[in-house]
Amino acid sequence: MLFFYLIAWPVPIDPVKWSPPPAPNLIEEYTINNYLSSVEIIHSKISIGPEDVAVDEKGNIYGGFSDGKIIRFSSEGNILDIFADTKGRPLGLDFDKSGNLIIADAKKGLLSINENGIINILANKINNRPLNFTDDVDVSPEGMIYFTDASTKFNIHNYRADFFEHRPYGRLIKYDPFTKELQLLLDSLYFANGVAVNNDGSFLLFSETYDFSISKYWLKGPNSGKREKIFVNVPGFPDGISSGSNGIFWIGIFSPRNLLADAIASKPFIRKIVYRLPLFLQPTPARHGFILGIDSSGNVLYNLQDSSHNSFSPITSVEEVNNMLYLGSLSYPGLARISRPQ
Repeated sequence: MLFFYLIAWPVPIDPVKWSPPPAPNLIEEYTINNYLSSVEIIHSKISIGPEDVAVDEKGNIYGGFSDGKIIRFSSEGNILDIFADTKGRPLGLDFDKSGNLIIADAKKGLLSINENGIINILANKINNRPLNFTDDVDVSPEGMIYFTDASTKFNIHNYRADFFEHRPYGRLIKYDPFTKELQLLLDSLYFANGVAVNNDGSFLLFSETYDFSISKYWLKGPNSGKREKIFVNVPGFPDGISSGSNGIFWIGIFSPRNLLADAIASKPFIRKIVYRLPLFLQPTPARHGFILGIDSSGNVLYNLQDSSHNSFSPITSVEEVNNMLYLGSLSYPGLARISRPQ
């Protein structure tokens, strides 16, 4: 009876056969360590899952939580107030030059929130197609807003389906706040996730979570409009990206690679069946805090981890402010911070 259910029940995914490269072992430049075991936890007490974190000029800390609330904390880590409530799912946060908090909200689109907490919708569609899964956002030095739409087929409620199907539905988009115009920069991306503009605005980096890769997209110069992969076969699922000091880009690694998930990648029919199983029978992310710091060519310069059972994880974003790293998480009941390694 169970077999008939698994075979005959309509399955809302159309998986494609693919072969991921062998997952790197967590040795050498990826050696497991306990650097992140000493993070300071800033508990929310109100909600869970501050996917991304932003810090304003006063040192106040903002987290976008799973119930739509943008909670503001003091620099000491105390809750100040609920700054705003998008009634959606805020994923990416960044401040523009005017002090507005720009939000990539998975349900509402691209938003701007002024200093009084008033929400303005900047965009919720492009080329008459809805923004289906607005994911991460970064503001360039010139004020241009770059953001990702993780999947045009699957939304935040069934993001696992995008993983099991493994087809390229993601997009990279530019929003010009002066003309209010949107420009599609790239599509056909494998779950477009983190995005970060470098400090002089000449290029940006973005992650494709289900391709285990980081790419560079040139914004200026002779290579403007071109894309190149600079980091392939990431040893985990790359999530948010941010630019830090000294040319470093910080990457939140949601989880190390999953051997079972890799093993069934070339078996679309098996993936259909596994997708229909209860969650506890499916491949699950390991509890493992993981951050990488890379340069603009994709070389790994920092490897920060905590593999303990009570680690702050999964880490979905990393923001460097005044030599501190602020960490966001999809499901942890609070955010975290730790001193940047020298």
